Amino acid sequence: MGFPIRVCVVCQEEFELRPDKPGFANRCPACSEPEETGSTGGRAMDETERRSESEMNAERRKAIRNLLYRKDS
Repeated sequence: MGFPIRVCVVCQEEFELRPDKPGFANRCPACSEPEETGSTGGRAMDETERRSESEMNAERRKAIRNLLYRKDS
């Protein structure tokens, strides 16, 4: 049984979707390489930035929880 044939969304060429293929499932290996090697991650944050981001995320979660589970009488 062969691997499924996909069409790359970037270059429009057909490629075999293999289980060990790096990158995205809708891009050929040649088009997936630059994004995989180009991402270096985030920058280092100090303690105050981490704390403020943590507080913002907590408030975001609280707001979403209130929107999802509020009971209107």
